[in-house]
Amino acid sequence: MISAGVGHVPAGFPSPSQDYSDTKIDLTQMLIRDELSTFIVRVSGDSMQGAGIYDGDKLIVDRGIEPRDGHVVVAIVDGEMTVKRLRITPHGVVLQAENSEYPDVAVAELSDLLIWGVATTCLHQL
Repeated sequence: MISAGVGHVPAGFPSPSQDYSDTKIDLTQMLIRDELSTFIVRVSGDSMQGAGIYDGDKLIVDRGIEPRDGHVVVAIVDGEMTVKRLRITPHGVVLQAENSEYPDVAVAELSDLLIWGVATTCLHQL
């Protein structure tokens, strides 16, 4: 638990009428749906920077969420783990990079694909 003032913080000019309160903030309650199925993984690489996910960021990944088209997922393709946006097309599954310098991965029909979990939150230092 973190003790902090809770309130809205404008990104423009400070508001003198801001009200603050001393309450406890439970980050687990705010960020985690199911503690038993949730993990934190560190991102390596910059293929997802268009989605706001950068090298060294930490992702909160929930293995209990059913992956759907458009979700950012941690996938294992033929034994290799990657973070990509899941696209389900009429032609099959595509793992989409969010950086034009990286190709999308069209998962071949005979490939071994496991969606390990769905990323729910990205944590990075300012």
